[in-house]
Amino acid sequence: MPERIGAYGVERELGAGGMGTVYLARSRGGRSVAVKVARPELAADPHFRQRFRAEVAAARRVGGFHTAPVVDADPEAEAPWLATAYIPGPTLSALLASEGPMGEERLRQLGAALAEALAAIHRCGLVHRDLKPGNIIMAADGPRVLDFGIARAMESTRLTSTGVAFGTPGFLAPEQAMGEEVSGAADVFALGAVLVAAAGGSAFGGGTPMGLMYRAVHEPADLSSVPPSLWPALLACLAKDPAQRPAPEGLLDLFAPIPGAYTPTAAVLPPMDAVPLHRAPTALAPPTPPAYPPAYPPAVPPVLPAPGPADDDIVFTAADATGAVLVDAEGVVLESDARYFQFGWDRISSVEYAAAPQKYLWVTVRLHDGSVHQQAVKARRASLLRTWLQDLPLVIECFR
Repeated sequence: MPERIGAYGVERELGAGGMGTVYLARSRGGRSVAVKVARPELAADPHFRQRFRAEVAAARRVGGFHTAPVVDADPEAEAPWLATAYIPGPTLSALLASEGPMGEERLRQLGAALAEALAAIHRCGLVHRDLKPGNIIMAADGPRVLDFGIARAMESTRLTSTGVAFGTPGFLAPEQAMGEEVSGAADVFALGAVLVAAAGGSAFGGGTPMGLMYRAVHEPADLSSVPPSLWPALLACLAKDPAQRPAPEGLLDLFAPIPGAYTPTAAVLPPMDAVPLHRAPTALAPPTPPAYPPAYPPAVPPVLPAPGPADDDIVFTAADATGAVLVDAEGVVLESDARYFQFGWDRISSVEYAAAPQKYLWVTVRLHDGSVHQQAVKARRASLLRTWLQDLPLVIECFR
């Protein structure tokens, strides 16, 4: 673990994820920050550095009440890094696990707060691309959206370019699942899925990542857990066509149409033993006590989500109207109208791929038991097929 990152003294590692390692650090004046340091393979990618530099410049301009501000960064460092204010509080996912679903009033307040956050992010030319309960901190003064300054930089790398889904299945918009161009409308779709989760449901059910993405593209969202008065707003958010989704500013009229007395969106935090300790902005390992008390003690105890796998955000998907191929940390999924196969990496001997006439990608999975399984997926454009052929071996290499 490094002793210092830029001007910040490192106290402990908070965890690791798709971008790299997250550290809790402290400025010379005593302010706590969360510093994300890029993985070595990203640092060596000139496309990542170029995009990261532009995204950091835009992220510094993001204001509003409901984001974790970017306070410092060094895109030119040997390992590029980004520092945000440390926000104590549980993630939305941890809060829901502890307290259960939200009622209509809290759902409206959460929706309005997230709409304000997205409006601030979009005004600076950014798209979050991975809004989900784990990226939302329920701080004492209201929800805060994390990780809005790095998603597009990650997406610009060869590991997460067109044809590879960057984000979290279940919250991915159809255009993301299909590897198409992404705009702020994708964040609005994710906001709708987040509110369904906050109501105790799942917009596109459970199961495999491929199943979640398929239903996001082809099936209507399940709003059975949501109060009926919120259905019009969420149906608008979860429209399949990005052009039919409202802008974040328009969502404020749907979630909070009548000005009046406002109940703060602050989380009512459970006892410390009820929810795992929070490490912002993301974390995978239990924190250890700091070497000395914070210079500015938080008003509430920090709470963290449960650990998760480090490579959840590296997913390859290629899909057409009749079939799909998905490769992620769990293995390979081959799906068509007539069949569904899911193979874990422990069963797979090799994964082969090739281009076929009429813009088809052929994927062959050979298992240790000698059986062979194939799936063909047709690309809409020749450029998309070339991208699939470039990206598939890189994603496979991450897990083999």
